[in-house]
Amino acid sequence: MPMRLFFRQPDASPARNVLTTVRFFLTAVLLSAASHGQDSFRHTVTSSAQRHNDDFWETEAAKVTPGCRHKWWVRKSVLKGGRQEGVDQIIVNSGAMEIVLCPTRGMGIIQVSAGDVVLKWDSPVKEIVNPQFVNLNSRGGLGWLEGFNEFMCRCGLESNGHPGTDKFINNVGDEAEMELTLHGKIANIPARNVEVIVDRKPPYAVHIKGHVDEKLLFGPKLELHTELIVIPGETSFQLVDEIRNVGAQEQEFEILYHANFGNPLLEEGAQVVASVKSVKPFNEHAAAGLDAWNVYAKPTTGFVEQVYLLELNGDDDNNTTALLRNRAADKAATISWSLDELPYLTVWKNTGALADGYVTGIEPGTNYPNNRSVERQAGRVPKLEPGESHKMTLKFGLHSGSKAVKSAINSVRDIGLAGQPVEAPKTEAIKR
Repeated sequence: MPMRLFFRQPDASPARNVLTTVRFFLTAVLLSAASHGQDSFRHTVTSSAQRHNDDFWETEAAKVTPGCRHKWWVRKSVLKGGRQEGVDQIIVNSGAMEIVLCPTRGMGIIQVSAGDVVLKWDSPVKEIVNPQFVNLNSRGGLGWLEGFNEFMCRCGLESNGHPGTDKFINNVGDEAEMELTLHGKIANIPARNVEVIVDRKPPYAVHIKGHVDEKLLFGPKLELHTELIVIPGETSFQLVDEIRNVGAQEQEFEILYHANFGNPLLEEGAQVVASVKSVKPFNEHAAAGLDAWNVYAKPTTGFVEQVYLLELNGDDDNNTTALLRNRAADKAATISWSLDELPYLTVWKNTGALADGYVTGIEPGTNYPNNRSVERQAGRVPKLEPGESHKMTLKFGLHSGSKAVKSAINSVRDIGLAGQPVEAPKTEAIKR
């Protein structure tokens, strides 16, 4: 299918709804965050320092924010049975949307639902797998896939991307080789501290804060401080992440947000919409499908994944949005972020048979998912000085109904155009 050209709408005001919503959400959250303190409800559900973990805990609007008209609630439990034995799960219900969060798997998000829009996929891995049952080194470094079934998991922090050999400085100061595993470790490291915070003042934001360490002697000393923010009554949510180098030496890092979509959004005729500067196939196999990189096929037995590496346009503040819509364009999801924080986008198409995992990934990151040695050579492996940190904010939106989806699509196409028509994105048939 030929690539379509996107043009700015004559009346741009309706087309700014998504970005306007993003800015409003950010403002509300900043005001909400400023209210943290004596006016906020706080409860620590997990703390390794205090040797504490709630097997079951819950709270709700009636107890904490009786003035809030939306009946939100939060529930924490521990899963039992099989490979999910001992896994912590937190469910946040905004009164309009429900999010399933997993502190045991690096604060990943298992599923999000709001009415008929559901962000999930049907992985061959059916349980929420405890990391103790995942061998990252199996199958030539592809063991990460043994637990992979989340809607959104983080890839990093020391590295992400394809497994393979890279170089590092060992404990005696010599250059040595190491075998990197697929997508790093952070998605398989349990959070060491998890706290629920609820603002008692409008907009009554619910915050789930987590702290995950990726540290070792003679190696990286990185901390992930993450915060999920939900506004009662809303069908959107925000992630605010900060990676900190708490070591005494400069440290490389990589992070990629692996957001994965299956039915009901993914189906034959579904499309990705973004304001694209350039798109490159990851390899020659992906190059064969380059003309239809943003359009999806039905489940196809034996399909081999195709990966595309994108650079996007940003608005006046260098923020951007990527959108996935279903065939009828009456259901969609958006991800919005700053290109200053996450400059690159990867689109992963894996439209195999349903039983094999029919899924696509829309993945903002600091890099593309090549092996770290490739990304370093391309200048896409950032570094943190001792005590330095890198902060990222992502806003996820769920959109239902033809009118809402059309408005979201128009706003995405409007990004960075400054009144000018968009040219077809630059495409190349090689990955580097």
